[in-house]
Amino acid sequence: MTTPDLPLSRYRPISQLRVPVTRVERARMPVVDAHVHLGRWLSDDGDWMVGDVPALLDTMDALNVRGMVNLDGRWGRELAENIERYDAAHPGRFATFCHVDWSQAAEPGFDERLAAQLRASVAEGAAGLKVWKDLGLHVRDHRGELLMLDDVRLGPLWAAAGELGIPIALHTADPVAFFEPVDERNERLEQLTARPDWVFSGPEFPSFERLMEAMEAMVAAHPATTVIGVHAGCWPENLGWVGRMLDEHPNFHIDIAARLAELGRAPRAARALVTSHPDRVLFGTDEIPPDPEVYRLHFRFMETADEAFAHSLEDPPPMGRWTISGLDLPDDVLTRVYAGNALRLVPRLDPRPEVVTVTRD
Repeated sequence: MTTPDLPLSRYRPISQLRVPVTRVERARMPVVDAHVHLGRWLSDDGDWMVGDVPALLDTMDALNVRGMVNLDGRWGRELAENIERYDAAHPGRFATFCHVDWSQAAEPGFDERLAAQLRASVAEGAAGLKVWKDLGLHVRDHRGELLMLDDVRLGPLWAAAGELGIPIALHTADPVAFFEPVDERNERLEQLTARPDWVFSGPEFPSFERLMEAMEAMVAAHPATTVIGVHAGCWPENLGWVGRMLDEHPNFHIDIAARLAELGRAPRAARALVTSHPDRVLFGTDEIPPDPEVYRLHFRFMETADEAFAHSLEDPPPMGRWTISGLDLPDDVLTRVYAGNALRLVPRLDPRPEVVTVTRD
């Protein structure tokens, strides 16, 4: 028999492993998704990510998701329209974070202007600040130099967030593989082949480690400012580093959004991280738009001890050809990670009216 000359793109292995499969229809206790995109900023056609908000609320109720943090507020009119559509129309169910206009960095004196813009957005109803990965990778100052998180000129902005009592949802860098050569040794080869705009291994970009150093310096320099390192602290491939950040910086938190693939392939380390810092981890999906089956996958990961299951509904999975195992978190930890921590950091998401808690046998 000859071995087939099969391209990797057509390879679809079927596992012969037989292990228990737990179907989790809805979360065991109320959930706040602290990382969703409901606005228009990232949509392909410029329209809302969710066209039917009442239908979304019905889906949320069916899944036991009582609140969502919308990270798409931007600023100005866009912020006002997001708040009107979600926060004001459905009090307690949505909280919208703003952005700042990084194009202002192209002119000197942007430090105080950005801080003033944040204050104005919070006065208009923003519940937090979202900082995206373009800061550190693309945003440049008037000299054409990359603007980094630890640039002293950004100090007034980070300090303003602390003074205003709002959290910063911070996304810096991306998976480590995005900063490595795109070759046969890159574990995200398929993903990067499909999305070459996610390749940051060129000389025009800082190293992954430099971006992490800048984030830690920023967090350390502003202890009164709450920072949520999204995507599992921005370094899920190195949970020892994430754990150290949580140990050494009380103002640092993480969410798990879009990182089931990374956390689930190191389930013992991930469980130890969460159970050691139950008040510093937030639930999130980063699913665009929200999908009930993706939520059920997340609930299975959080609540069960199932092994070797797919971390994506896509075949092949875009974030790596491996399987994950569940964390089987205890109820007291789940209560805080699922909703309690988000409610503390984003009090607009009032826990009333209560969603019925369902306990499975």
